[in-house]
Amino acid sequence: MDVLFNPFSIARRTKRPLILDGAIGSLLQARGVPKDEYLWMSLASITSPEKVIELHKEYIEAGADIITTNTFRTNPSAKKEYSTNSGNMLIDLHGFVSKSVELAKIATEGTPVLIAGSNPPAEDCYQREVKLTLNDYYWNHELHIKKLFLKGCHFILNETQSHLIEIEKISRICDKEDIPFVMSLFFDKDFNLLSGQSVDEAINLVLKYKPLAIGFNCISSETFLSFIKERKFNFNWGVYLNAGSGELTDSKITACISPEEYQKIIRKILKYNPSFIGGCCGTTPDHIRKIKELLDERTVN
Repeated sequence: MDVLFNPFSIARRTKRPLILDGAIGSLLQARGVPKDEYLWMSLASITSPEKVIELHKEYIEAGADIITTNTFRTNPSAKKEYSTNSGNMLIDLHGFVSKSVELAKIATEGTPVLIAGSNPPAEDCYQREVKLTLNDYYWNHELHIKKLFLKGCHFILNETQSHLIEIEKISRICDKEDIPFVMSLFFDKDFNLLSGQSVDEAINLVLKYKPLAIGFNCISSETFLSFIKERKFNFNWGVYLNAGSGELTDSKITACISPEEYQKIIRKILKYNPSFIGGCCGTTPDHIRKIKELLDERTVN
């Protein structure tokens, strides 16, 4: 994708947000694919590739304009932790990422659907205290981001990022390598990152590096609606909310918000003119289908 072409800008200008897919990991788990303690569901790209392709295609059929690669834990830090503590399977990092991107390419063949390379936090998503050094962060994200982009992702979706120092490192890497990216932030009910700074501080930092868009993900609908009603953004932004039950750190995630309920939530968000809308933990192709129905309804009216 030409970095000068920004589909999110077009979506915001036309007031028809792009549709991002929904959950991958939690849905694969619900379909009986075993999770790994360190690699989460990314291991399915190797152990159950046909199920990953099937899920990608279901999201495309439901109306997704963008699908994300099953790479939420193919990053070097996760692989290193896996190799140290598990040792069940020797995994080549290059091959691991390549395989996951290949599955997304197979699913999107013959379609205009964009592929977002999922790049997670170097450590656990919901971990307040970090253990890695600045060099560790840079090494982890530079390797993963470059591999994702070189294998053919249209842009990098840096997901569930909630530590300002890590957000800054990722933004610098993407800027230095001329890699188009979206930074998707996670914040608590007080609108703060897990590292303590306000989400507004993170937004202002990321904007300096000219992202395609800024996202917000894995946040409850109540928290996000409270957050967005206090702000009017003049940049490309999007959201994919948590629809799972229980705690964020639960080992198994199930949906507690139906597709119909999720559609009602998205309807409330659309008045703030997002550039993209999707689903996070607990969502399914049915949730994405309801978003598509809603956008089609607005176009007709």
